[in-house]
Amino acid sequence: MVINLTIEKSFDLDKTLDCGQCFRWYKKSDTWFGVVSGNLTKVKIENNFLQIESEITNKKFWRSYFDLEFDYEKLIPYFSKFGSVLIKAVSENRGIHILNQNPWETLCSFIISQNNNIPRIKSIINRFCENFGEKLGGIYSFPDYKLIAKLKIEDLEPIKAGFRSKYIIDAARKIFNLEVDFEKIKTMNTCDALCALQKINGVGPKVAACTMLYGFHRFDCFPVDVWIKKVIEKYFKNLDVDFGKYRGLIQIYLFNWSRSHPELFK
Repeated sequence: MVINLTIEKSFDLDKTLDCGQCFRWYKKSDTWFGVVSGNLTKVKIENNFLQIESEITNKKFWRSYFDLEFDYEKLIPYFSKFGSVLIKAVSENRGIHILNQNPWETLCSFIISQNNNIPRIKSIINRFCENFGEKLGGIYSFPDYKLIAKLKIEDLEPIKAGFRSKYIIDAARKIFNLEVDFEKIKTMNTCDALCALQKINGVGPKVAACTMLYGFHRFDCFPVDVWIKKVIEKYFKNLDVDFGKYRGLIQIYLFNWSRSHPELFK
């Protein structure tokens, strides 16, 4: 089934799916392929419409997934008060939307991302899906935490995740046993939710913040990785700078801007 969604000019599909917030979308020609809620999905821009081919036909679901209801443009004046560097970062990355992703997939993906580069992150996640997910055409669904919770660490050897395997198992078991309860996390304030996620072995402030921003859509979370440290230390003096309630959006703009300009940080 193909549905078409009206989109604002500010929405950039390529930047949204290739900005570091997700790892399982890939582009072939003008079409992006991925798995959303266990369904093989194809997405492209066609005549100023977002064209989606999927078994999920609920337009409200897709408008939520791509966060099409939120007016990102209205925040431009808010961002501009933080100076010229952020203005440049926003300008170059305008059109990025924060997806409403599955929290388990987001958590697991960012556990895998630790001390890793993006090509290797994608390779590990692909092996994880191929070994423990369901085949959907030429792609696999993301493994269910209920299945992973029953495995031993050695069962994950084929995915070649190294030390991260034990963290994946621990995350799945704690979610399965409700030691970490996603439904409760949805209702918690951000500080308490971040603490709850860090009950999982191997989940520190950065992974917890990524999970909250990209898996629970909390715009007030600010993940700090090596690129963010560099740009903050060079242009914003210290890591205590407060970007306010939309700091998560600022993070993704600065992250992608700094990655695009490594020459500035030599």
